[in-house]
Amino acid sequence: MTGSKTRLGWSDVTPQHLFMNRRQMIGASVAWAGLAGTAMAATDDAVSPYSTDAEPNSFEDITQYCNFYEFGTGKGDPARFAGALTTDPWAVQIDGMVDRPGSYDLGDILSKVTLEERIYRFRCVEAWSMVIPWTGFELRSLLEQVGVQPGAKYVAMETLLRPEEMPGQRRRSLDWPYREGLRLDEAMHPLTIMATGLYGQDLPNQNGAPLRLVVPWKYGFKSIKSVVRITLTDTQPETTWNMLAPREYGFYSNVNPTVDHPRWSQATERAVGGGLFAKRQPTLMYNGYGDEVASLYDGMDLAEHY
Repeated sequence: MTGSKTRLGWSDVTPQHLFMNRRQMIGASVAWAGLAGTAMAATDDAVSPYSTDAEPNSFEDITQYCNFYEFGTGKGDPARFAGALTTDPWAVQIDGMVDRPGSYDLGDILSKVTLEERIYRFRCVEAWSMVIPWTGFELRSLLEQVGVQPGAKYVAMETLLRPEEMPGQRRRSLDWPYREGLRLDEAMHPLTIMATGLYGQDLPNQNGAPLRLVVPWKYGFKSIKSVVRITLTDTQPETTWNMLAPREYGFYSNVNPTVDHPRWSQATERAVGGGLFAKRQPTLMYNGYGDEVASLYDGMDLAEHY
């Protein structure tokens, strides 16, 4: 299924105990950001038309099984160790080819954007998948606030570097800080969001609190977590996994079942939460968002530009 435009209400996608407390949770999230009455209304219309109609994974699946190497390489390490991360206050340095560079307080950023629920498919390069109900805002709305200068072609991002709170950074498993990047037209696409929550709650630390990128047609490692810097540039930025293993992790990293990872097939995936004996399911081109994003890559050799 492609990126369905079906409008879903919270009652369609949320476990009952969370749905019944929905107004209370949204109110708490809005108060945290100092945005009462401006960011997100507690109505069923908050669900984006870009949401999929696939059934979301449970809150437990999403928060207990994830990759965040800053806290360790095991799937449970982020949930185990991320509680020590301080996320308030939080600021994002925005620089490079922008009209209004500077350090932006997260509360100020959120006061100028509209938060909405986006229920997206999520596909890890390791060939497992989930469906996640994010809360967030379109990245292009932030870029428009700071003013993108003519000639900018790419958006580079960096994760927080704080080894005293992020024990994985004390080891040299990766070249810290974690870095990622998008082409400018990818960053400006309406599917590309900066997430601040999931299931109506503030984003848990292990899932990239308080601000992470979500690009649903790309493998999950492109969706950089705990973002502290955004740079507009005219040069393709270096990215962490591409620097570590360029044969295995390309800059684009679009979900593509016809281009295998050198060490495993990408043709199928394991749906997390499907049970021990669940059958693998076919992987969709662009993770099912081809109708929306395939035109971004017209004329490109997707095996070369993987």
